Amino acid sequence: MPVMTAALVLLSFVMPLATDMYLPAFPQMTGDLGADASGVQLTLTTFLIGMGLGQLILGPLSDRFGRRTPILVGTAACVVATALCALTPSLGTLVALRFLQGFTGAAGVVIGRAVISDIATGEKAAKLLGVLMSLLGIAPAVAPVLGGAVIEAADWRAVFWVLAATTLLALVGALFAIPETLPRERRRTGGARATVRSVSEVLANRPYLGHTLCFGMALAVLFCYLGGASFLFQNLFGLSVGRTSAAFASVGAVSVVSGLVITRLVGRFTPKGLLRTGLWVMLAGSAALCALALADLLSLPVVLTLLYVTFVGISLVSINAAALALERVPHAAGTGSALLGTVQSILSAVAAPLVGIGGDRTALPMFAGMTLSAVLAFLVLGLTRTTGRATAAR
Repeated sequence: MPVMTAALVLLSFVMPLATDMYLPAFPQMTGDLGADASGVQLTLTTFLIGMGLGQLILGPLSDRFGRRTPILVGTAACVVATALCALTPSLGTLVALRFLQGFTGAAGVVIGRAVISDIATGEKAAKLLGVLMSLLGIAPAVAPVLGGAVIEAADWRAVFWVLAATTLLALVGALFAIPETLPRERRRTGGARATVRSVSEVLANRPYLGHTLCFGMALAVLFCYLGGASFLFQNLFGLSVGRTSAAFASVGAVSVVSGLVITRLVGRFTPKGLLRTGLWVMLAGSAALCALALADLLSLPVVLTLLYVTFVGISLVSINAAALALERVPHAAGTGSALLGTVQSILSAVAAPLVGIGGDRTALPMFAGMTLSAVLAFLVLGLTRTTGRATAAR
């Protein structure tokens, strides 16, 4: 189990690295590619859209063909796509390749969650998901620092070569450490019609849908931050690439620590209680940042402190919402995991470029987007309320 968990973490680690490592290079990329802030942020958007669609397709396929083959094929294709990103001649080509990178790399994320659902349920599944997501939280801490070092030593293209090597390492880990966890007798049969029926059944489950949308909105808060933080730190606060990377790392470190603490709390408090606490914490941090931006009272220490608070809330919401969602669809774990990731990717993809609408010298769109996403996370959780009959039908 520990070896397989490590392999799953490495597979899932590739996607946050692909999201975070090149963030400190956004200002550099605008000059090199002749693009504006929104244009560069579009490379993040298309990556997220590709990851969302990839999960939507690869998750149900893993319910039909098993977990191992889709993981291996998808990760191998991701190695190629990532290497091509390093060679891209233009912004348009990079946008297209980032879509392909996200689509193929989605295999490790969506099927990794399905593997956990295959081997664990209830509190055990929540703890495993918590460990997985907590360790993944290392990426926001490590990736910007590593990316900043690579960018200062070479340029932003070198980041994608490092990502290609990391993805290749993840492929080797999957090849030797992840067995097939879905026996043939538990696989779904039928073609496209059966897949569509499976998706419809999962989406018709209101508690699943409510927790999934709540999970997605929490991650939208995160991607509003990711889309605008480089410009905030460098253009508004005047930080260097290295100090920007350190700021990213400190926020990521809070995410890691809070996630690990949350896994210890799962057995003492209910996932629903932890989820609701996280919603309030996330909203409080985001709203305070938005209010300070409106009043033009932003300072680096205060912004970082409130970001730490917000990220504790994001960890509480994302870990528990994911566990509660997948708990509702054990008969279609691959499809449930796919829709969970797809919703998250689509909402995050919409959020990321919107923060650049006001230009690269204002933080208000970023903090307003974070606050709006936190409010919507509260509202969509209302879908989880069911009648007694619906609950009994679970």
